[in-house]
Amino acid sequence: MPAPLQPALVPAPRLSPQALGWWLGALGVLVFALTIPMTRLASGSLDVPQLPAVFVAIGRAALAGLLAGAWLWATGAPRPRPAQWRQLALTALGVVFGFPLFLGLAVQRVDAAHAAVVSGLLPIATAAIGAVLLRQRPSAGFWGCAGAGTALVLGFAAWQGGAHLQAADGLLLLAVAWGGFGYVKGAQLSAPQGDGSAPMPPQQVISWLLVLCLPITVPVALATWPTGPVRAAAWGGFLYVSVFSVWLGFFAWYRGLQLGGMLRVSQIQLLQPFLSMLLAVPLLGEPLQPVTVAFALAVMATVFLSRRMAVAPPPALKES
Repeated sequence: MPAPLQPALVPAPRLSPQALGWWLGALGVLVFALTIPMTRLASGSLDVPQLPAVFVAIGRAALAGLLAGAWLWATGAPRPRPAQWRQLALTALGVVFGFPLFLGLAVQRVDAAHAAVVSGLLPIATAAIGAVLLRQRPSAGFWGCAGAGTALVLGFAAWQGGAHLQAADGLLLLAVAWGGFGYVKGAQLSAPQGDGSAPMPPQQVISWLLVLCLPITVPVALATWPTGPVRAAAWGGFLYVSVFSVWLGFFAWYRGLQLGGMLRVSQIQLLQPFLSMLLAVPLLGEPLQPVTVAFALAVMATVFLSRRMAVAPPPALKES
């Protein structure tokens, strides 16, 4: 009697590097989209405060720094060169201190959907700050998109504030500016170096700058440790922004940019403000108003158009 036929094993299809990069980039954007709702969940509001805003902003960097230090030791990562420590410190000013601190103070005063619309300017702010620091020459179309996006955000903020801007809007704009500055300085560390030395891998950039800040973040976190009762959900929000928003999210995001191509994968970030608003509905119970969605889509459109505008490299230095 012949042996029964065995089904042929069909190998599972493998993702191409470009497809894997796209999915990793999408995962990174999803992680970052939860940052605003989770920060709001951790901090609460002025009426029902939870964790202090300073503790959320600095304490999350302290916890992430301890985890990053353990990861750097386990992987045997080389120590940064002397010239890189200064760049790491400048990057930390934006992504460890400026952005989370101003964002934490702002989301106590406005809901997550409002914050998501204003923070939608972050990609344009990053490009504009990068153009200035790197001496690039954006086209008039780029600056027109940047101006239109800023006008939309200010108009939305004034509409929600009864024809005037609120203090929270200034805090959000400061968060956007500091975040853009930190992103640019961090990207410089990951780019090819002018002296011919190897760039620092992006995962090590975010990890080393968190470790660099531990002498500041740990004492501040202990000094601002909450003394009153705090909901378990607030602690959950704090753990999320500590482990994922500040640290692990960058692993997926940077790896996705590397595999899938920066121009292609970075377009996914256009969805981040909209995802933040959608995720705030089940997490925080916030209503989603059609006008808020319309403003968010308009801001996202200006960001999309700005990325299509030409940006000339800095002029070459003339030989003497």
